Amino acid sequence: MILEAFSLVFNPICLALILLGVIVGIIFGSIPGLSATMAVVLFLPMSFGMTPMNGISLLVGLYLGGISGGLISAILLKIPGTPSSISTVFDGGPMAEKGEAGKALGVGILYSFLGGLISIFALMFVSPFLADITLKFTPVEYFAIAVFSLTIIASLSGDSLINGLLSGFFGIALSLVGMAPIDAYTRFTFNHFQLLSGFDIVVILIGIFAVTDIFLSGYDRKNLSNTMNKKTFSLKGFGITMKEFNSQIGNLIRSSLIGIGIGILPGIGGSTSGLLAYTATKNTSKYPEKFGTGIIDGVIASETSNNAVIGGSLIPLLTMGIPGNTVTAIFLGGLTIHGISPGPLIFDKSGQYVYGIFIALIVANIFMLIFERAGLKVFVKLLDIPKHILLPIITVCCVVGAYSSNSRIFDVWCVLVFGLVGLFFKKFKIPSTPLIIGFILGKMAEENLRRALQASDGSISILFTRPISLVFLVVAFLSVALTLKKKYKK
Repeated sequence: MILEAFSLVFNPICLALILLGVIVGIIFGSIPGLSATMAVVLFLPMSFGMTPMNGISLLVGLYLGGISGGLISAILLKIPGTPSSISTVFDGGPMAEKGEAGKALGVGILYSFLGGLISIFALMFVSPFLADITLKFTPVEYFAIAVFSLTIIASLSGDSLINGLLSGFFGIALSLVGMAPIDAYTRFTFNHFQLLSGFDIVVILIGIFAVTDIFLSGYDRKNLSNTMNKKTFSLKGFGITMKEFNSQIGNLIRSSLIGIGIGILPGIGGSTSGLLAYTATKNTSKYPEKFGTGIIDGVIASETSNNAVIGGSLIPLLTMGIPGNTVTAIFLGGLTIHGISPGPLIFDKSGQYVYGIFIALIVANIFMLIFERAGLKVFVKLLDIPKHILLPIITVCCVVGAYSSNSRIFDVWCVLVFGLVGLFFKKFKIPSTPLIIGFILGKMAEENLRRALQASDGSISILFTRPISLVFLVVAFLSVALTLKKKYKK
């Protein structure tokens, strides 16, 4: 069966499709507004006429390339190419500003590869065990995880905890716009039908991170002819010394485990994984004050974790037929089309294809490493383009990215509005990161809280009587308490 899987993958057509998928995925991931999800959706119809292994391999390459590609724009332009790359901006952007764009990209690519590889091995060897654990999770546990994740706001608030909380609560408020989960009650729409579906995360990301910077650059008209970064760089290997690599082993293992764990849990996603890994690394660091100023620790944590989500998300998909995120939901459709039924019996019925997926993931990961490293100097050349040329191009990409999310002009206007919101935040030194965290986790927390209360007939005690939920809530409380203690000591 394993030998058959090798023969299916290691043929010229299949390998070419994996490479094509990786390249296209990287392109989609690197352009703000486009994503791995969009890449897989667009190419899914193309896989219909292919053999099962060829079609699945193409989707694998697109998925992996799309997640990894987000680091390019996150580092070079301070715009997350995908939601998974949000936390990469925190230190990747400042590193590029300091003339270390090459090092940031090299480190990001290397640890994307390592995080993905570790998660693939986890998928291969421990998927049955890890899948059993997720069966114990109910909406109660998911709500507790969301509450725990929201504690990130406290640690990412900068010097002003109040400003950070205001930003976070504003993000939660934005997540409430539209139809409520479960009962579909409309809220904060102001009789505007376009708001029924709420705000798209891509639109908010583009507005807050990209359009705000474009507006700020417009103020500084005298320097528009300057390049974004005139410093050149020489990069050996991936820009990391053996001493630095050894010092980051703990970060690599911790971030990989977080990514795998988050990937297994349906509906959470790579953005939460990256934020959790970043926060965990910052909280355990000997120099937490350096985070956000441009250090490799933050880039490593983010890129390792969001790529480790890939293998983790495929664990419940293959063993239980439960997609962990939007991409794996589409991937599930691709498997079904080719007559592969995920579930406990998948290894018996379609073992050659399952092992083929494992091999295809490893091959795609290697292709990603080679292609991104080879194109590193090309990527960094973006910084040599004068701002008066680059900024209009970025603006067009922002508009296209915003429109392509839902094919609505309304989203384009929203991008401009959120750009102004970002300007307001900059003016009053309010951090924008808590807003993103609040928006992402607000929906998750509300939906699972309502489901949990429905199951308990409105009794809040259910949150504290289930062991896993109680552990997460206690850890969340301790995390906030420790953060407050540190801030007040200062």
